[in-house]
Amino acid sequence: MYVGFIGLGVMGQPMALNLARAGTPLVVWNRSTDRCAPLRAAGAEIAASAAEVFARADTVILMLADETALDTVLGRGTPDFAANVAGRTVVHMGTTAPEYSAALQDAVRSVGGRYVEAPVSGSRVPAEQGELVAMLGGDEDAVAAVRPLLAPMCRETFECGGVPGALLMKFSVNLFLITLVTGLTEAFHFADRHGLDQRLLRDVLDAGPMASPVSRVKAPKLLGRDFAVQAAAADVLKNNRLIAEAARKAGMASPLLDVCHALFGETVDQGYGGEDMVAVLHALETRTAGGQALATDSARADRS
Repeated sequence: MYVGFIGLGVMGQPMALNLARAGTPLVVWNRSTDRCAPLRAAGAEIAASAAEVFARADTVILMLADETALDTVLGRGTPDFAANVAGRTVVHMGTTAPEYSAALQDAVRSVGGRYVEAPVSGSRVPAEQGELVAMLGGDEDAVAAVRPLLAPMCRETFECGGVPGALLMKFSVNLFLITLVTGLTEAFHFADRHGLDQRLLRDVLDAGPMASPVSRVKAPKLLGRDFAVQAAAADVLKNNRLIAEAARKAGMASPLLDVCHALFGETVDQGYGGEDMVAVLHALETRTAGGQALATDSARADRS
């Protein structure tokens, strides 16, 4: 039987390509058919519909944007759901609310299917390089069966217990990532406003203890004002919202995350949602410009 892959977006397409290039018998489908061409060239078969993928594959990987897309593809709430899922393993690799994932597991089990939660850490470049890190949640036998399939896409995989443990682990990782990249962006903005050489800032960071693979990828983008997408600001905002909701439900404070939530909301509202997450620089610059205007008005009022 084939492995199925549905969802060939910024992350899904390179992930599926790595599977195909590794020789995995792969059948894929995407709503926008132009995203399928590289998969066909790599040897994957292109299905005419999501239902065809389920009919031909006993394990189906879903890398979809949100809960609505998942429910639509699975046919949840319709008779198609049981036909698609029964006897198959559904691998959910996207990011959704933990409660949604737990309910989806129950629904899949109820019609005789198996379910694995497998969100990943990493953006477009690690996806292209097969260097993602996967967090796996679900029944031990289902996780054990799926884990080898992920090897062409993932440098490492970690078992996180039952659902939704894997998503909650990803939220913990992404909380650090979001605040880290926002802090890095603010540092470059600070240097720019003080007339410092941002190339020198990059070099100092690279030489020091704060350097990381993330800073070494994002600092050059900030230096060159390169906002080409690796992890889109709109997706970061979605992740931020989900993490914040999980924090509230746990009764915990998340002050750094909350500031980032506001900044990424402003970034998306300004029309930069399709740009890389370092586009949060636009929100910082807008706030600075607004503060400068307020300071000027205040100085004028004092003089009068």
